[in-house]
Amino acid sequence: MTGAPTEACATAGRPDPAPARTGRTLLALAVAGMVVSVQQTLVLPLLPQLMRAFDAPITDVTWVFTASLLAGAVATPLLSRFGDLYGKKRMIMLALVLLLAGSVVCAVSGSLAVLIAGRAMQGVSSAMIPLAIGMIRDTFPRDRITTAIGIVSATMGVGGSAGMIVTGLIAAHTSSHHPVFWIAAALSAAGLVLVGAAARDVGARPGGRPDLAGAALLAGWLLCLLLGISQGNAWGWTSRGVLGFFAAAAALCAVWVAVERRVRAPLVRLSLLAGPRSLSANAASALLGFSMFAAFTLIAGFVQARPADVGYGLSGSVLDVGLYMLPSTVTMLVFSTLAGPIAARVGPAFTLAVGSAFAGLCYGWLAVSNSHGYDMLAFSAIQGVGFGIAYAALGTLAVQHVPMDQSGIASGVNSLVRVTGGSIAGAVTASILAGQVVAGTEMPALGAYELCFWIVAAGAVLASAVAVGHGLRHPDSPSLRPGRAATRLDDAATSLDERALRRAL
Repeated sequence: MTGAPTEACATAGRPDPAPARTGRTLLALAVAGMVVSVQQTLVLPLLPQLMRAFDAPITDVTWVFTASLLAGAVATPLLSRFGDLYGKKRMIMLALVLLLAGSVVCAVSGSLAVLIAGRAMQGVSSAMIPLAIGMIRDTFPRDRITTAIGIVSATMGVGGSAGMIVTGLIAAHTSSHHPVFWIAAALSAAGLVLVGAAARDVGARPGGRPDLAGAALLAGWLLCLLLGISQGNAWGWTSRGVLGFFAAAAALCAVWVAVERRVRAPLVRLSLLAGPRSLSANAASALLGFSMFAAFTLIAGFVQARPADVGYGLSGSVLDVGLYMLPSTVTMLVFSTLAGPIAARVGPAFTLAVGSAFAGLCYGWLAVSNSHGYDMLAFSAIQGVGFGIAYAALGTLAVQHVPMDQSGIASGVNSLVRVTGGSIAGAVTASILAGQVVAGTEMPALGAYELCFWIVAAGAVLASAVAVGHGLRHPDSPSLRPGRAATRLDDAATSLDERALRRAL
């Protein structure tokens, strides 16, 4: 497989694109990424309201969130691969079209089944982020790639907070879920128009035919795995249904690996999933996904808990949840832009370690001190610092070591394991919260929340350790210094020109 030095040779002579063009592309991708992230958290505060509206138990209503997660997990590697084959801009626009269509379906839904179907259509848009990272790598000058990836990655946290704020504002004026999705539809349309008008797709397209067998098997084992994880708490982790899903996932995964090793053009090159450098980037991504998705689920419940009833919480509203996360939005935007210069000095691996350490610190703060509003604000600000730095570096680390025509699927695989980590976070935290409740109620006890905070902090610290290990194993790797490979090539070319001039004289 072609490495980073070869890639640098192939691209060193290409003139840098005009800053104005790359600026428009970055704006379009950032806005589209924010719109996609909004849909991921839009429904979390609505779940209790949907239970009443459809007279359905929580196990059924939870599928409004799970369906989106499952669809995103399956669609991300597929659309990422298709982006490498047919063009990333086309696939980004397809993802946004499905987000728009799914939002309209949800907005007109009159039953829970239709709402879940619309949410599944919305979930396909999760593939937009890795496609955007691949487009940035194809389009931007080498010294701006990490910063640009950081800005787009930061939109995940910004959109997540914005989604909760929008839902909170609407929930304060109406009990209907329809207006929320009409707003999502309008945002999707705006993002679609902006990407169509401003984004540029200049990446190479190697051609070939899609690996349909690999796609079907990948969808099958991912679906079984995430179904088992999502239903573990409701059905019981040792129930026949959950164990059956896990067994089916293992069997289909084994068949998928065998197929991918034999086909000429596999959907996913296994080296991108478990290669020497890919494995550590993907492990860190899963651990960070665990931390980030846990934040969305844990903080919403904790802020809305009432001390008079359960002895903890901030007696907040749905809107308050989003407002408490505003510091995270600000610091994530600021520090994602600083991730590029930091990575240029110490390398993306150690930059990722720094960001992950901050993420662990914010959860450790809440585990120790959580009874005041300023505790939540401090947590939010530190979280933004951590994820702003970490996700920018992670996006770079996931794609730097692969050929240009594999950047989309490499980023897609990295996003896939992040979503899987988020699914595991939801299952683990839900199990802990359900297992420790306040006497005489069904509300989780304070100790359950604090245990979850410690577990999530440990996950982020472990991600930091994985990143440090990667940096120590590859101290001289070109992936540790963005732009260094190109600089060495320029130096070599200058040296050759000087020797040629001396011979001519």
